[in-house]
Amino acid sequence: MSITVTTWSLEQTSPADLAPAQEPPASAGVRIVRAEIPSPEFNRFLYTSVGADVAWTDRLGWTPDRWREFLERPGVETWVAYERGTPAGYIELDGQDEGVVEIAYFGLLPAFRGRRIGGHLLSWGTGRAWDLAERWAGRPPTKRVWVHTCSKDGPHALDNYRRRGFRVFDTKVEIDAGTGAE
Repeated sequence: MSITVTTWSLEQTSPADLAPAQEPPASAGVRIVRAEIPSPEFNRFLYTSVGADVAWTDRLGWTPDRWREFLERPGVETWVAYERGTPAGYIELDGQDEGVVEIAYFGLLPAFRGRRIGGHLLSWGTGRAWDLAERWAGRPPTKRVWVHTCSKDGPHALDNYRRRGFRVFDTKVEIDAGTGAE
């Protein structure tokens, strides 16, 4: 079965563009931690757990070596949200050339959606994209943070990006023959 899929590319071009979400109350036990040790198994767990019900498939065929190769690249970071010690979601940053950072993946495990963690995690991760050069020697300061989302992602994804200050710079409409995409 074919479906029409709309993909939006969004960006921020200044740290001042970031409109942070309200942090969850301390009593919620939400914290965000950088996964500093590259772990193909952990990143694959996050990718498959978050993306299973929204048709993320592009990395399913990656071998552990391919995961490690990606995760060990300078400027790649994984930030994980935990609620009372349980992984709730993640944001993966991919530092690219000329001060550009892509939010390669972002999302919550299904059981943690609708609990006001997503906006906070996106705010935190976008802030870390803007200060990425502070953690990576020789990396130029971030000039642009970008992300894409599509109509197959969660129903609140596009609005969450917009509420955090991202602006749409490109829209594509394609027919998906059911092969799956991120």
